Amino acid sequence: MKGLFISFEGPEGAGKTTVLYQIAERLKAKGHAVTVTREPGGIPIAEKIREVILDADHQEMDGKTEALLYAAARRQHLVEKVLPALEGGEIVLCDRFLDSSLAYQGFARGLGMDEVLAINLFAIEDHMPDCTIFFDVPPEVGLERIWKDQERERNRLDLEKLEFHQKVYEGYQEVIRQDGDRVRTVNANQPQAQVVENVWEIVSSEVILHKDS
Repeated sequence: MKGLFISFEGPEGAGKTTVLYQIAERLKAKGHAVTVTREPGGIPIAEKIREVILDADHQEMDGKTEALLYAAARRQHLVEKVLPALEGGEIVLCDRFLDSSLAYQGFARGLGMDEVLAINLFAIEDHMPDCTIFFDVPPEVGLERIWKDQERERNRLDLEKLEFHQKVYEGYQEVIRQDGDRVRTVNANQPQAQVVENVWEIVSSEVILHKDS
């Protein structure tokens, strides 16, 4: 049976990455084969593109260039890592996917969500996540977490003004409005242990539904 594809989305500092790894460990403990990955990145080629996109010295990067680089990294990551894992029946947990491009480049950069969607549909050939979990946290709270975390690497997007991150949040709300059946929202502005439980409830139900389908 084909695997299950779940993406984790949210603004900067939402805490999704930490929770993703905890969910992966729970799934493995129950005997599931799990692939944990991220965007941009996950494979050598895409990780190199990630370095270019997020380099804090690349402040002059054009918005369309940024969008195209994300799509290129997404394509290689999909065909080299995600699809083979799904064909092998694994559960793929991906830290960001297409929705990030819609929120960040399509809405916040003002490139147009339809335009960015078109670029990415060419890249992914309709291979969308079965379920997307959105970590809902106010942008100012997420940014405060980032700057309190001394171990976190500061990237180009972290350095954007609050106004940009507020637009990213609005972009995600538009994604949810358009595709609410796929996107499940979790309150990420609560203790991490509770966030983990909320996400686990969603993931568990998705695994059961997938098994029964």
